[in-house]
Amino acid sequence: MNTEKPLQTGLETWRFKVIYAILAVVFSIYIVRLFSLQIINGKTYLEQAEENRITNVSVQTQRGNIYDRNGYVLARNSASYNVAITPDFLPEDQGTSEEIFRQLSALIDVPVTNGIVTDETARLFVACNTDFGIKEIVLIGGNNAPYDPVYVKCNVDRQIAMMISEKADKWPGVTVEVDPVRQYPTGYLTAEIIGFLGPVTAENQEYYRELGFVPGRDKVGYSGVEYSMDDILIGKNGLRVIEVDSAGKELRDIEEPQEPVPGYNIKLTIDTRLQAAAKTILNDEIKFWNTWFNEIRSLNGVVIAMNPKTGEILALVSEPTFENNRMETIIPAYYYNQLSQDPLKPLLNHAVSAQHPPGSVFKMVAAVGALNEGVVGPQEQIPCPGTISIIQKYSPNDPGKEMIYYGYDRGGHGMCDFVKSVALSDDIYFYKIGGGFEPDVPDGGLGAWRIKEYAEALGYGQPTGIELPGEVAGLIPDPTWKRIYKAENWSTGDTYIMTIGQGYVLATPLQVLVSFATMANDGKQMKPTLIKEILDAEGNVVKPFTPTLVRDITKEPVIDILDENNKPTGEKKVVESWVIDYAKEGMRQVVVSGTAKDAMKDLDIPSAGKTGTAEYCDDVAQEKGLCQRETWPFHAWYAGYAPFDDPEIVVVAFVYNGGEGASVAAPIVQRVLDSYFQLKALDTTNGSGQ
Repeated sequence: MNTEKPLQTGLETWRFKVIYAILAVVFSIYIVRLFSLQIINGKTYLEQAEENRITNVSVQTQRGNIYDRNGYVLARNSASYNVAITPDFLPEDQGTSEEIFRQLSALIDVPVTNGIVTDETARLFVACNTDFGIKEIVLIGGNNAPYDPVYVKCNVDRQIAMMISEKADKWPGVTVEVDPVRQYPTGYLTAEIIGFLGPVTAENQEYYRELGFVPGRDKVGYSGVEYSMDDILIGKNGLRVIEVDSAGKELRDIEEPQEPVPGYNIKLTIDTRLQAAAKTILNDEIKFWNTWFNEIRSLNGVVIAMNPKTGEILALVSEPTFENNRMETIIPAYYYNQLSQDPLKPLLNHAVSAQHPPGSVFKMVAAVGALNEGVVGPQEQIPCPGTISIIQKYSPNDPGKEMIYYGYDRGGHGMCDFVKSVALSDDIYFYKIGGGFEPDVPDGGLGAWRIKEYAEALGYGQPTGIELPGEVAGLIPDPTWKRIYKAENWSTGDTYIMTIGQGYVLATPLQVLVSFATMANDGKQMKPTLIKEILDAEGNVVKPFTPTLVRDITKEPVIDILDENNKPTGEKKVVESWVIDYAKEGMRQVVVSGTAKDAMKDLDIPSAGKTGTAEYCDDVAQEKGLCQRETWPFHAWYAGYAPFDDPEIVVVAFVYNGGEGASVAAPIVQRVLDSYFQLKALDTTNGSGQ
């Protein structure tokens, strides 16, 4: 009997089945995955592949230039020659590359190697603003985008740039890129008007990306006209749609390139010559008085000149200011911090963004209001002693407390009519017509509510809309405002001091200018503007200058008629033309026989104006312990215009802590007016006036 088992010649059947099952599962997984990639998600992955293959390249545009009214360049684009290296275009031999680096280093004064590249230092790397050497810069650029040029030195001399360009065959990968740099030829002279550019901020990156701009490369306006007119000046970048390989190397254009559209040029209303004269005059006057008193009394002031018939700003000076030509390529951190921390706030445009008590220049509001409301007649004589006593009340039933109000001349001015009171800026006269004084001015005078109405009609209490950022509204208070913000009732004294531009009243120098321009222009209030014309890149005018009439207060009813409870009735009234005429005559007498007689005596052109000496008590005065009744420090104001019979120019001067307006601010206006008419005569002779 054969008991041997049969010989096993292969694997058992069940093992084959297991192997087949595993293979089936594996192939099933691959088939499902392939189906997912090709059928279900195929379109998505195709789009991603296309995105990796196709790149959009922004082609930088040219920002528009800025000129003054005579065509003088205030801001322009200039070529900046930047030395760049494309890492993947360098020779493969490391020794040859390092020899190129050594030769290049000797030309551009950047070390061959300096510093250590880490993840953190690479993340913080900023081209043209780094201490790294050439090797480190190339390493960072190669890791990020090997086919993109990385800057190793910016804004090199043109001669050096040409020398490097001539070595293109010997130095593969080294190129000179030409980028536009914003230049400000007038620098400090017009910085408060023009402003400067800076990089796109983090919070605005998405907005500018949607417009086709490149954060980190393209710059935007940061202040001045560069900021307010940014959308006009900035232009539109071009676009190239290109195909690249896996390393990012450019292969070809996929679509027809979209050419960049240059920004529009802007011609301002500013006359740079008058701007220079006004700035020099203001600084000379401040320096004179600081020397006279042998102490630094002021370093802060404003001068603005405007054509009252058109609203064109001819000069706008804010001191102190800054050097915007130091920010042509980058904004130096140390300089910006210095400006930001300066207590005199040079980055603030004091002409539109600083508000101060206007003092006696504000008296013209009460003057116009009192005549127009019949509170006083133009020839009516009112006693103007050196002091008056009033009962200070906070409510009709308040028994009150006696208070003495002083005029600046303790001897008084005798009997005053309207013109004399304006000419001499008599405080007592204006106290009486503003707040009433029995029996001279009965029924409470003009009153706080109507003072507010006339102030707003003349341009106070609201932004003017000038093309500068940061304009503030000022403040014209009323009883409701005081209850809300001061938690007190309005007092009799509040009306008195409001009448002379003190107390809670605040105004910008530009608002003061607009109020006087409105009166000089027979009640027609023009919108102040810095923009003369907008031109295309070829110099064609695309938007000519058109003056904007805000209101004619002698024809357009703008004054609310109030009932006996000081509530608006819904009806409005105009300012009568004869009232404006008397106001102008009063301001003429300021120059002829009043407070500005001495300051304006050397001006050959007949002019008119109003002095202002405004007490103040801000943070600076409080820190110095100066806020004591009757001994507060003073700001100096003067607003004037000429010629008197046909005004061409109105000028306001403000000097912070300057003292008497007649002594400090009025001479500034006199010299600016004189400069204007000298320039006009020169232009007439040369046939070049605009």
